[in-house]
Amino acid sequence: MRIFTFTLLLSFFCSCNQTNKNKTDSAKDFDFSIKINETSLIFLGTIQDGGSPHIGCKKDCCKDLFLNPDNTRKVVSIGIIDPENKKTYLFEATPDLPLQMKLLKNYTSYSQKETPDAIFITHAHIGHYTGLMYLGKEAMNAKNIPVYVMPRMKAFLLNNGPWRQLVANENMTLQELQNNQEIKLTSNLKVTPFLVPHRDEFSETVGFIIEGPHKKVMFIPDIDKWAKWNKNIVEEIPKFDYVIIDGTFYDGEEINSRNISEIPHPFIVESMVAFKNLSSSDKRKIYFIHFNHTNPVLKKDSKQAKIVITNGFKIAQINEIIGL
Repeated sequence: MRIFTFTLLLSFFCSCNQTNKNKTDSAKDFDFSIKINETSLIFLGTIQDGGSPHIGCKKDCCKDLFLNPDNTRKVVSIGIIDPENKKTYLFEATPDLPLQMKLLKNYTSYSQKETPDAIFITHAHIGHYTGLMYLGKEAMNAKNIPVYVMPRMKAFLLNNGPWRQLVANENMTLQELQNNQEIKLTSNLKVTPFLVPHRDEFSETVGFIIEGPHKKVMFIPDIDKWAKWNKNIVEEIPKFDYVIIDGTFYDGEEINSRNISEIPHPFIVESMVAFKNLSSSDKRKIYFIHFNHTNPVLKKDSKQAKIVITNGFKIAQINEIIGL
């Protein structure tokens, strides 16, 4: 009996060591030695709200990922770092917030804080705001983190639990944004929200214009078909240095089990057709992001990913850094 118990414990110890080894190997996906010394944007996540692998998914795109998770598949988020003013900002509070906040902090050479100087939220869908829960006393018990939101989003957070508790406990302070009104964050950074059409059950939906000292970015992770917007996306692209836009689905074949009217994102193939007459330099500005777990462009060697690249566009990658 003693021999059996010792063998069982030894087996358990070895399996734990193996598990730790695998986690250590997985961490190599992130280079924590990189430090950013100029105002920059960092991709902290590229996946649609439900993540990858996706809950309940039985498709080939998820089977192996349940057993062997890809540590780089995080829900859509970007970070902004201004080293001159020693400030960091996070766009979207995703279910992957703990790692994304740590990544943002570790890109700096000056910050001792675990939290960004502010968080900006686009809308009230689960991949974009539910990470705020980690600011609460069950987790971080943060102190007065500024969270920038539009009026309906503010009302939603104030009138529903557990979000209102985060305000009552002073874990976060809500800062109200207005459509097309610029916010000056630092001497190097300005942010302007703008309304876009989307499923607005609980809040409005916005994109953001982010202006650094040298470059200007348009960030629209979620939008309905381009034709629903009151602006012409093709005319907007030349006004920016970088354009980060909704690429949820590559085409309609991915979602044959869902009613497309319920999820009317612009397909990547539709966007590429709309953008076909843009100059090569304008096409190079465009990063697709917010990929559904079914989207074949998540695999760099897929036929679809190669088509996107061959046509002159870019596929957003976690940890990629853009100078502003």
